[in-house]
Amino acid sequence: MTYYKVHYACVPCRVSFKQHAYQGREHRCPNCAGPLTCAGHDFAPPPRRDVRGWPVVAAVLGEGLRYEGRSACGCDKEPRYRPRTRAELRARRAVAARDALPPAEALSRPDPLVPTAD
Repeated sequence: MTYYKVHYACVPCRVSFKQHAYQGREHRCPNCAGPLTCAGHDFAPPPRRDVRGWPVVAAVLGEGLRYEGRSACGCDKEPRYRPRTRAELRARRAVAARDALPPAEALSRPDPLVPTAD
């Protein structure tokens, strides 16, 4: 069985790294020595110079969501939706406030106005 590396992100430094996920190991940022946040297997980080994209990543990771979707072997599912721009983030936060939804649920909807059928 193949074990794929997981993306870890440091939002204050605006960097990400791929590392193996070991139980009980705390991953640290080599720049600031702060803890890295597990971003999932399907994380595509914005460029470091993109100061508008990283706050969106911080909001998604802050809600406990990860950029996942595929199975461990990478052949099962399509990646789940996560907002990529500040406009998408604002729209989902507005829907969450209006409809009294948990923010994590609103952030994971491709279309914020259409309820998901879980």
